[in-house]
Amino acid sequence: MEPKVISQALSIAARSGYWKYDDRSHFCQKQGSGNNWANGYSVHGPKHKDIIMNLVQKEAEKCDRLSGFFTIMSMAGGTGSGLGAFVTQCLKDAFPASFILNHVIWPYGTGEVIVQNYNSVLTLSHLYHSSDALLVHENDVIHKICAQLMNIKQISFRDVNQVIAHQLGSVFQPIYTAEGALHYSRSPLGDLMETLVPHPEFKMLGLRNIPQMPESSLAYSSFSWPGLIKHLRQMLIANATMEEGIDWQVRPPRPGSSIPSKHSTSKLLHFNTSIANLVILRGKDMHSADLGSFQDPALYTSWLTPQDAFNLWKTPRAFNKYEKSAALVSNSQFLLKPLDNLVGKAWNMFASKAYIHQYTKFGIEEEDFLDSFTTLEQVISSYTTL
Repeated sequence: MEPKVISQALSIAARSGYWKYDDRSHFCQKQGSGNNWANGYSVHGPKHKDIIMNLVQKEAEKCDRLSGFFTIMSMAGGTGSGLGAFVTQCLKDAFPASFILNHVIWPYGTGEVIVQNYNSVLTLSHLYHSSDALLVHENDVIHKICAQLMNIKQISFRDVNQVIAHQLGSVFQPIYTAEGALHYSRSPLGDLMETLVPHPEFKMLGLRNIPQMPESSLAYSSFSWPGLIKHLRQMLIANATMEEGIDWQVRPPRPGSSIPSKHSTSKLLHFNTSIANLVILRGKDMHSADLGSFQDPALYTSWLTPQDAFNLWKTPRAFNKYEKSAALVSNSQFLLKPLDNLVGKAWNMFASKAYIHQYTKFGIEEEDFLDSFTTLEQVISSYTTL
């Protein structure tokens, strides 16, 4: 909400020479929401709703065909989380036929803000009621990619954003969604929902991307489709966040196998079950890539066939200087552990009534917290029983 942040975003875009925001297409205030979800949701939201929704309406009217909204927001603070959840609800009310995909930045585990777990629980539970899907990036994971894969010593927000932008670009750049298609997907959000969100109880999406490396290393690297696909599949089933340090011991459970020994049980516990997966290939010879390994029924829940659960999109155009690259968007148990941790930490604070008064003074009562906990406990339970 603060003018400094907004004007910085506007000027960086204008200086890039690629993209410029319209002078009348932004909104800010003298102050933010003070890291308080309730302030963003209950105060700033209703107060500025008309101005914000008018700005959105103006853009929507320029569209020949509005496929939906892609909302980028953080969860730790007050504005991204509280105002973000409020605006998402307004979008759903004003454009009931449009898709809403919320891109959510998950806070660092060790914490940026003392009440970040409260803010996150309130955000996620409200989004679960108003959004079609949540695409999540965890700050800790992106930080690790910057350090270990990009070899960056002093990691800045710009570096983190660069990695996130690369990963989003690998999904949302133009793509062919069907074999032999003559034109690029015309409704990327709709196609994404159709392939990945078969049931409203399951709408948490994770994104993995390979290869990722400093630009200086690209000249000395070559990649094959079988190698990239093998790594991507193991990243999926072992729930690895990047191609370094994958646990290659993890295997899908085999139906009808005898009772597993103690050792193999522990490996099965780490197995990440999927509802639906989408693989996106960009680069030359992508027609030669064999994705049979992603169509193994053992990877998926029993109520969807692999034909319905798995989709492949591709294009011969290379992306961002990588001659071959692959991205995976997955609706799976990727986020079960982080979500469980987050809810647990928030609940411990709530049980001792810590900082609750900061929220009640803006009209968010203990009841609202309890509703949010209930919603997320249900999500955790649903994903656990896959």
